[in-house]
Amino acid sequence: MPSWWHFATSEGTPGYALIMGLVVGTILTAINQGDFILAGETPDLVKAGLTYMVPYCVATYGAVTAKRAAWRRQHSGTGAPARPKATRNSA
Repeated sequence: MPSWWHFATSEGTPGYALIMGLVVGTILTAINQGDFILAGETPDLVKAGLTYMVPYCVATYGAVTAKRAAWRRQHSGTGAPARPKATRNSA
């Protein structure tokens, strides 16, 4: 299986994550730091930076998880995700 890094940096994942980070980060910054911005003050730049980084990381993680699952399905030979068989204990 290709590495996690390969999936995170290929097939549009960085661009998708960047767009999500910018959109969601801007909304969250407006909600969390809007009063400082409207008052003409400088918001906490560390908090604002993290507010953009978290949705970027979440979008990247979600895309990599989906790509890995698709890769496993394609290479499992059955087309279905491999799942452990459920066992039932009868008492």
